[in-house]
Amino acid sequence: MSVVEKQDLKAYCVDTARRAKAASSELAIINGAAKNNWLKESARRLREREADLLTANEQDLQMAPEYGLTEAQIDRLRLTPERIISIAVGLEEVAALPDPIGEVIESSVRPNGLEVSKVRVPLGVVFFIYESRPNVTADAAAICIKSGNAVILRGGKEAAHSSRAIVSILKEVAVEFGLPRDAVQLVSTTDRAAVGHFLSLAELIDVAIPRGGEGLIRRVSEEATMPVIKHFAGNCHVYVDAAADIEMAELVTVNSKCHRLGVCNACESLLVHADVAVEYLPRLAKALIANGIEIRGDEQTCELVSGAIAASDEDFATEFLGPIISVKIVGSVDEAIAHINQYGSHHTDAIVTADLTTARKFAASVDSAAVMINASTRFNDGGQFGLGAEIGISTDKFHARGPCGLKELTSYKYVAYGNGHVRE
Repeated sequence: MSVVEKQDLKAYCVDTARRAKAASSELAIINGAAKNNWLKESARRLREREADLLTANEQDLQMAPEYGLTEAQIDRLRLTPERIISIAVGLEEVAALPDPIGEVIESSVRPNGLEVSKVRVPLGVVFFIYESRPNVTADAAAICIKSGNAVILRGGKEAAHSSRAIVSILKEVAVEFGLPRDAVQLVSTTDRAAVGHFLSLAELIDVAIPRGGEGLIRRVSEEATMPVIKHFAGNCHVYVDAAADIEMAELVTVNSKCHRLGVCNACESLLVHADVAVEYLPRLAKALIANGIEIRGDEQTCELVSGAIAASDEDFATEFLGPIISVKIVGSVDEAIAHINQYGSHHTDAIVTADLTTARKFAASVDSAAVMINASTRFNDGGQFGLGAEIGISTDKFHARGPCGLKELTSYKYVAYGNGHVRE
């Protein structure tokens, strides 16, 4: 790339961010009805233009082998009439959610009569970097606009045609309903250097949200000059307590691990109390092996489970994203908690127990964004938690934690109402 081209790329990124910043100022005062109408009409038009979306998606699918995509990755990339309907329904579900902007979080009247309110406001401009899934393009745009934020979408090149077709419809409808055209922008270049340019624009972009592999997320975290909402990995645990119902434990563990292997809220490590290990592990092993799962266990586990492989310390710390699970037998809930806090990724951890006191201790002591009690780790999801579509899951403690929906893309300001008040 020549010097001129590099300068052009930087200028393009700055111009895109400036237009997003201007759009965010307009969005901040647009009422909820206009945003909802945009979402509902966009959903209708996505259904109406199914043929156009499928044609664009076919271009991406034809190029998939060139990018070296696996069958699983190609499946995530593929649009079908049913998936287009699902995308449209997702927009309608966001439209049905309460508008967070302008919500008075709390208010009080001071002794001098000054009324002080804490009011929810947008963050401003979101730079969203994500994997090659067309539905994510629509979900992210919907969440950002509904929460009053302009968004710059930087999707994977593998879904470029599909994302472009979706964003074209969203922008077209935005103009018709009085929303700024630049409220949703799709980065048009596949040059990876563009990401670095955007991450340097803290004066124009308020938050960066990476969604993809750990390498991408670490790069964004290291280079970003603005706050980043993120999680690095999803080494999630299920702990089967001494007071667990064994049948329930099997259902929860198998669902947590086998429902979908390559997602961040899948179980990667199982802890079992020694009091139930002899009864539980051989039974569970049959179910896991039937689902093609390899078991890597500690010494006691290997004695109980035929075919189990000896686990290393690295195995207990690994997000496998595939058909492998690490297993350890523990002597107490305290040992389970210590193991999770040492090896886990602060994402999602579950306990199966009939003892409410133990469940509460686990929930209070495990340092994770979401704790499940007698439920699968797979429920840590914006839709499952009633947030509507999510833009990602955060394991940070500031500014957002867990699934990030509408409210997680807001901040607040204090507004004080007086009547000629002056400070003495």
